[in-house]
Amino acid sequence: MISPKDFYNHLTKEKINFYAGVPDSLLKDLCFYISDNNSRNHIIAANEGNAVALSIGYYLATSKVPMIYLQNSGLGNLINPLLSLADQEVYSIPMLMVIGWRGKPGTKDEPQHKKQGRVMLKMLESMEIPYKIIYKKDNTQKIKNKVSTIIKNINKINSPCAIIIEKGSFEEYSLKSPIRRTFSLNREKAMNIVLETIHTKSIIVSTTGYTSRELFEFKKKCKKLNSADFLTVGGMGHASQIALGIAMRQKKPVFCFDGDGSILMHMGSLAINGSLKISNFKHIVFNNGSHESVGGQETVGHNIKINKIAKYSGYELTLVAKTKQQIISSMKKINSFKGTALLEILISNGTRANLTRPDTTPQENKMALMSFMRK
Repeated sequence: MISPKDFYNHLTKEKINFYAGVPDSLLKDLCFYISDNNSRNHIIAANEGNAVALSIGYYLATSKVPMIYLQNSGLGNLINPLLSLADQEVYSIPMLMVIGWRGKPGTKDEPQHKKQGRVMLKMLESMEIPYKIIYKKDNTQKIKNKVSTIIKNINKINSPCAIIIEKGSFEEYSLKSPIRRTFSLNREKAMNIVLETIHTKSIIVSTTGYTSRELFEFKKKCKKLNSADFLTVGGMGHASQIALGIAMRQKKPVFCFDGDGSILMHMGSLAINGSLKISNFKHIVFNNGSHESVGGQETVGHNIKINKIAKYSGYELTLVAKTKQQIISSMKKINSFKGTALLEILISNGTRANLTRPDTTPQENKMALMSFMRK
């Protein structure tokens, strides 16, 4: 185990001074420390491929090695720019990738992480990316030695290399100035208000993280069937396209429960949603300006107007709400509107510590939804 401070200082000693990535719960303490101590050279990217591109630009401008951080599920987002741009056989861009190892074989984790964790090392090997693994049992000096070895290799081959981080490898660190929002509702309270307005025959596709967990728990407590819901437990950023695909072949109203981090990751989906104008597609975005389920790292969600972006992407009705009454009023309009609609709900952070997880498997969720849609 190593403190985020010691890890960061060692990177600085090794002349790494630029950081870009997508937050991960295994790396949150390091991410927090970097934000507190080098925010000018730290960019929380929209997605992992963007982090690679930012790092390529940084290297081209400075000739210095950048660092990219991500959860291993994000490997899919960076494979293309990594192999078609940064690879030794193309532009040969040196960069350090720090990857959180979710779903490590032999450890308990969620269904969406198990295969990712099992095949990750083989993926890196097939891409011919050298790597070192940092284990939580490693002491500070051993970790520093591994980091130095991999950075030496990066400079030698002038190409990306990776450090894999086992869960529990970093000591805890808290932000000096955590994000504070002043909106009256958090996601769970706002979602409950929305759910009270939705007809029971509606289909709901929820994005990954706390959103799906809160949806599942609400339905279970109210003894309502979860068979009308699709819990998008992985594939961050793709929930709205799943919902759109369903809406194209269903007459029932189809709601996508989304988040600002998810929207940002694949914002091009808004243009597709708006251009197709599927009349039963309804998009609800819970915007708390953070990646809350992996630590609460800030997004640019509260600095932009998601409802305005949707409007100019072709959505026929776009609304924004901050209070209970505004949500109720907006949902009345959306429920009666025959066209593509989006409601952006501005909320504060805040999730119950005792929030449960779905007690059904993804396969059970899939079969129940498909059965519901055939009725």
